[in-house]
Amino acid sequence: MSSQVPDNPYLTGKVLLFDKPLNWTSFQVVNKVRWMIKQRYGLKKIKVGHAGTLDPLATGLLIICTGKETKNITTYQAQEKEYTGTITLGATTPSYDLETEIDQTFSTDHLTEELLQSTTVPFTGDIQQRPPIFSAIKQEGKRLYELAREGKTTEIPTRAVHVSAFELTKIELPEVDFRISCSKGTYIRSLANDYGAALNNGGHLSALRRTKIGDYNVQDAMDLEEFEKFLET
Repeated sequence: MSSQVPDNPYLTGKVLLFDKPLNWTSFQVVNKVRWMIKQRYGLKKIKVGHAGTLDPLATGLLIICTGKETKNITTYQAQEKEYTGTITLGATTPSYDLETEIDQTFSTDHLTEELLQSTTVPFTGDIQQRPPIFSAIKQEGKRLYELAREGKTTEIPTRAVHVSAFELTKIELPEVDFRISCSKGTYIRSLANDYGAALNNGGHLSALRRTKIGDYNVQDAMDLEEFEKFLET
């Protein structure tokens, strides 16, 4: 007999915290979680969704909601997020990260710790930011990354975002490690590119990890293997 009954905990609704692995899309994690739940409980269908995309090259906290809890996804998406990562200075890429090859290089000889630290200040508070061309934002019915891969250029409007903290945690040129707390819609890749430009240099994001969403912390998250074992118990 199918266990697809109203008191199934995943149909009733759960909030699951995952540590997204490198090179996985957020959609792939959602699909895997949905498949595991359906297999375990013999369900024909169940709603599963995530509360905020992480790029394939990023790791860290991914909130996944199941069943009736998917109605609250926008509430989780709206909460402040915290990231740690690395900006590599002295070089830019079209995607502002490691998805594409380096297209320009610069000398980092003039960069001092004082300059690096002081240049973070204009990137805190309410700022205007232009999303990267390699992003999932839709324009004229197409994703921007689709236009970029076709070699097309388009004018991308800036958007208002809020950065409550931007601190450098380690400086080992050409790399600088950082911690950022920011609002929904902030592109850390754009911030890395803009930070490099503000230094009269170049910069791209070379590592990214989401550590917090609101009060949820990646330290409390599980990986897919742990979830599979949990379902088996």
